[in-house]
Amino acid sequence: MDLTHSERARTQVVTIQDVARAAGVSPATVSRVFNGGNVTPARVQSVQQAAAALGFAPNRLARSLRKQRSSVIALLIPDIENPFFTSLARGVEDAAQRTSLSVVLCNSDEDTDKERRYLEVALGEQMAGVIVAAASQDETDLGPLIARGVPVVAVDRRPRDAEVDAVRLDDRHGGEAATRHLLRAGYRRIACITGPQGASTSEERLAGHREALRAAGPGRGADDAYVRHADFRVEGGRAAMRDLLSLPEPPDAVFVANNLMTIGVLDALREAGLTPPGTGVLSFGDVPWASLVRPSLSAVELPSYELGRTAADLLLQRIEGGAAPLQTVVLRTTLQVRESTGGPAGR
Repeated sequence: MDLTHSERARTQVVTIQDVARAAGVSPATVSRVFNGGNVTPARVQSVQQAAAALGFAPNRLARSLRKQRSSVIALLIPDIENPFFTSLARGVEDAAQRTSLSVVLCNSDEDTDKERRYLEVALGEQMAGVIVAAASQDETDLGPLIARGVPVVAVDRRPRDAEVDAVRLDDRHGGEAATRHLLRAGYRRIACITGPQGASTSEERLAGHREALRAAGPGRGADDAYVRHADFRVEGGRAAMRDLLSLPEPPDAVFVANNLMTIGVLDALREAGLTPPGTGVLSFGDVPWASLVRPSLSAVELPSYELGRTAADLLLQRIEGGAAPLQTVVLRTTLQVRESTGGPAGR
């Protein structure tokens, strides 16, 4: 016996593909309609009418998507050797372990081509969701994932104009607090070694540094002679500090915008016969040995584990079919003052 279209809908599970075919749109469009995406009013009406005719309720969409996708989420980070991202990954994994989801860790090496290939794999393998610390603010492209309705959360670094949930640090506040502390300690020629141009974290930490200098007096934030961009790695910090020390008037303090570059900075100072606090050093991002070295290292402490856990919690909400507005969660940093910024009198 032949069944009508509506009778078939009552005798079997209606999928997102069924609704898409009936409405004459793509499955991604159906996903965006029920998850608050950007869809024209005409298509919204078409999808809603098709869903009503088929007996398809919005909560079925989440179940349908979960059945089609794996129980694996991807975590893309730019540097697996950085303790900050190791702790972040642990936060993601611990949150995911509370569910049936597993985590695949992908290391982009700050390489947008490598990152793109990982994103393509996540899409091709129909992973349940993706958490990404973007390799580039301008070049990281999350569009294909968003178009296919894959839940995405940007963590630490957010690509420009990406319409996804995000969890990040208050980088600007941390950079401002660091430089303000160096000024109060008596340093006057304060350098900033920040990360690659185009990375949101690099630009925000540098912006906070400049804001503190501007607040200290006229012209303090206008001179870029003491600003260097590096690669967020040990050798980059070492090379940048060597360059700064070659200036006619070398800096008497340096704010270093990540923990690995700080190791290179300390090595360059040692080569030059200089030590903190005579030349002040303050790191954005603590390291396990910061309080053990002598002099102990001042640092902006970062809630890296909490950053990962919060990102995973947001992603799990989306995977479960949440249609709430997009969220951006900002976590504050804490300044930990130790011996390396005791003031230029320690020279």
